[in-house]
Amino acid sequence: MQLGFVSAILPELSGKEVIQFAAESGFDCVEVMCWPKGKAERRYAGVTHIDVGNFSAADAAEVDGWLREQGVTISGLGYYPNPLTPDQAEAQVYIDHIKKVILAAELLEIGVVNTFIGRDWHKSIDDNWPRFLEVWRPLIAYAEAHGIHIGIENCPMAFTDDEWPGGKNLAISPTVWRRMFNDIPSDNFGLNFDPSHLVWQQIDIGQAIREFAGKFVHVHAKDVRVDKHRLYEVGILGTPLQYHTPKLPGLGDVDWGQFYSHLSDAGYDGPVCIEVEDRAYEGSLERRKVSLVQSGRYLRQLMG
Repeated sequence: MQLGFVSAILPELSGKEVIQFAAESGFDCVEVMCWPKGKAERRYAGVTHIDVGNFSAADAAEVDGWLREQGVTISGLGYYPNPLTPDQAEAQVYIDHIKKVILAAELLEIGVVNTFIGRDWHKSIDDNWPRFLEVWRPLIAYAEAHGIHIGIENCPMAFTDDEWPGGKNLAISPTVWRRMFNDIPSDNFGLNFDPSHLVWQQIDIGQAIREFAGKFVHVHAKDVRVDKHRLYEVGILGTPLQYHTPKLPGLGDVDWGQFYSHLSDAGYDGPVCIEVEDRAYEGSLERRKVSLVQSGRYLRQLMG
């Protein structure tokens, strides 16, 4: 396995500076954010470390130069919008940009693009399904044609009032994952697996790894702490951020020893990228850099 981090937590740095920091801090790889340039729609969104808008072979050669110079790889290109949003024109903007990210990944010979399925949060999973098939069958076919694997992160995106109650990503649970992969049976369609989202949903992480590791194209390392006193106050039907808090790996409820044990037993040998969403470390760029170094130090001892 390779240890890396998600570049979204370092928005002040250029793409080249992110790669340099990764090398200086002993990381193997980086998942590089590729949002369109402009205002972020939410926290951790809108970060552009590679601009894929008019990405060319010359741009790819420049990025390859950064990587060769620092001895770091790109684990995947990341872009996490809602391509099933009920506003069709808005959704098309996201779909078109996903295609641009796929083309950039092809030029960079990376092979992985990470994103969300999306969801109309006003509707049930069943009622979203026809639109899911309409949008994602051609997108997966497009990825196949360009030799790219799509990794869908399993985040429900149900954290804020505008996302509640349905959330803005369908790919939330094993039942949904099975249905996705059954209805779009492609070797290029898989998961960007994040264990933290299973903790507060009370889904067994080890069982999920045992069943779905063959579909993992990328893995995120983020922890979460479920606060029992808050859970007492609001119950599981409270919005999730009322009773759980994203934390650095090792500071929450994920058993990382068991996590790596299950990953290695399943034969996963790809990237594991630290994703920082811990507000306790967000006060400054230096604190966020420290959070990545600290997380890396903790996880290295479990990787061998």
